Amino acid sequence: MEGSMKGMRFMYGSAVRWRGSIPILVFKVLLFAMILDNIASQKPEDGPYRGKYIGKFNSYHHQASGDVYAVDEYTFLLTGFNYDGNGVDTFFWSGASNRPGPQGFIVPDEYGKTNILERYFNKDFTIRLPDNKKITEVKWLAVYDLNSQNNFADVYIPEDFEPPVPQKAGSLTAIAGGPMVSSDTIDILDSKTIRITDFSYDGKAGTQAEVHFWVGVGPSPSSKGSKVPDEMGYLDPIRAYDRETITLELPGDMTIFDIDWFSVYDVVARRDYGSILISDDLNVPPSLVRVTPHTESLPNCRQLHKDYRVSWEVFGPQITIQLAGNVQQDEYLSFGLSGSEQRSQMLGADVVVAFIDGHRGYAVDYNITSLAPCVQVLGQNKGVCRDDVVGGLDSYQLHTFSRENDINTITFRRTLISSDAGDKEYLLDRPMYVVWAMGRLDSNNEPTYHDVYPKRNVQVHFNTSEPVNDCFSFTSREANLKDVWERQQIFDRSVRSFTATLGPAGGKRGYQGITGHVSNGLAWYINGFLVPELWLRRGLTYSFLVRGGNNPHSPEFYHPLVITDEPHGGFDRLSDARQSEIRVLAGVEFTRRGRPKPIAAGPLCLARHPEGQDRRLDDNFATFKKFNRTLKWSCDSGDPAVLEITPNTSWPDVVYYNSFTHANMGWKIHIVDSYSQSARNHGTMHMSFNHSIRLLVIACGLVVWAWIQK
Repeated sequence: MEGSMKGMRFMYGSAVRWRGSIPILVFKVLLFAMILDNIASQKPEDGPYRGKYIGKFNSYHHQASGDVYAVDEYTFLLTGFNYDGNGVDTFFWSGASNRPGPQGFIVPDEYGKTNILERYFNKDFTIRLPDNKKITEVKWLAVYDLNSQNNFADVYIPEDFEPPVPQKAGSLTAIAGGPMVSSDTIDILDSKTIRITDFSYDGKAGTQAEVHFWVGVGPSPSSKGSKVPDEMGYLDPIRAYDRETITLELPGDMTIFDIDWFSVYDVVARRDYGSILISDDLNVPPSLVRVTPHTESLPNCRQLHKDYRVSWEVFGPQITIQLAGNVQQDEYLSFGLSGSEQRSQMLGADVVVAFIDGHRGYAVDYNITSLAPCVQVLGQNKGVCRDDVVGGLDSYQLHTFSRENDINTITFRRTLISSDAGDKEYLLDRPMYVVWAMGRLDSNNEPTYHDVYPKRNVQVHFNTSEPVNDCFSFTSREANLKDVWERQQIFDRSVRSFTATLGPAGGKRGYQGITGHVSNGLAWYINGFLVPELWLRRGLTYSFLVRGGNNPHSPEFYHPLVITDEPHGGFDRLSDARQSEIRVLAGVEFTRRGRPKPIAAGPLCLARHPEGQDRRLDDNFATFKKFNRTLKWSCDSGDPAVLEITPNTSWPDVVYYNSFTHANMGWKIHIVDSYSQSARNHGTMHMSFNHSIRLLVIACGLVVWAWIQK
């Protein structure tokens, strides 16, 4: 355990990212064990905040001892707990009598079990009172042997004891002469977490303003403070809010006990637009956050996001850069020089994509000629392409890499002026606009559409006279995964025609959640639904009316529809060897030379986010229906491409519709012999005969048709 915890500090509790379906109880047990093992040797007054101190166990027999805290109304934290394990029928025991005795009840152990206690040595863990009993309802906690009715150790709850609970801290109101700022009650949920209910900020502080959530010490808000990441972890100036409830986490190892005020503050104008004072004696629960200090090896450091930082050093003609991010194993970090000298712009940017694959680290030079995956357009590669694919050089030299405590750290270097004409120069005489992003890698270790990226301009001065460092410790908590949007099924024997258009993939609740695949940002909308599963019967003929773009010069919006037995698509991007392994069922013809040629490319019909809507907030929509209502359709004139198919007995039971040019845009088609048999086999597919669903399919199709006619 010591090895895995090296270099960590904790607020109590953790948020280690887990995969799979580990039961919540087991997860919490491991969580508490990891955190508490790190603080076992500390005295009550030392180290991180653990809750409200109750007292030491009075030790009578079997070396039972330790300190006891109240974590919340129901939970005890035992630190440095010892017991020799020699009792016959010994349990944690509590009750409301004046002293420990037979009148009481068993308190489950740290695993939630009521097993006889075994040996403990200097261990830290939590135990929770059963049946929602509160600490204020009992008078003592004991280590008690039911067989001999002997009390081995006890601690008494003070008569007027108040366990930690979330506290209210007033509300925000606008200050005269400033933009509109307001909120309902602000709750201090724990030692690191602030929840603001019905928060509003109209965003009208001025074009030069840089308004942040801001905290500090002193009698009132001032410029001597610190940024608080927004609800998504960004450190950019905050966006406009309209009666939204948001939850903020104090950065690094900062706790609520380190600050005197919280403010919505303009760091340029040095003006407070709304604030509250924080009481000194808040009795709040300890935070369920893991704090991981990370020491950068380079003198300059800029925190780009709560989960991402960049460090650098210029020495002679070279610049050394280190990227560090709290990412999953299949995620990348990217950073580079903007495609524009006036703002941060991905298009035209010169970036590095850094990741770790098993025991190897990578720092790969990329050029962004289009906001799309790298595809061939009339014989040329365009999109997010490696430099060596577009005729340039990979100018970055990997130096070191490591992955520890879920943090990837990758160090590399490059000359300030590269020999590759496609690379941008690192200027030292002025700040430069930069771009950065975090996202998932596809199966070929190519970057997909990023999940985390800034919406505001970001500037870095790479040659300041004094080192700059605004970085803080990484933090993580248990992921609050939102439910995936409903997986739509078109299971209707009367539907023989499908309209295929394009739209946004919809974040982690949309395409990624529905299919489990990475996303490139766009997805097929079939009859108005986001990547529904289709059910087709062998021997019947079906038509796909395809409007995915018919301009082969466009790397972003040229998407002929294809149907294959392979789930990911992007047939045109695959090697000849890989193409030979895939069965193409519809949408492609082969030339005399054996080259694939798409045949279902129709005019573009595209749904977009309305102007001003932030794509990063897609997961805030509870359902696809609500998300879909916000989209704006734009359709080119012209008839759609018609792809007719007649599944036969040679077709597999499951095939996939996808894009010919880009991967991961479509989903499944089930091929069945009989709808009635399939209905019996798939009783959960109740929508096959659901009249309201049929009407919804027709309505969505009419909406798309109406846009086409405009």
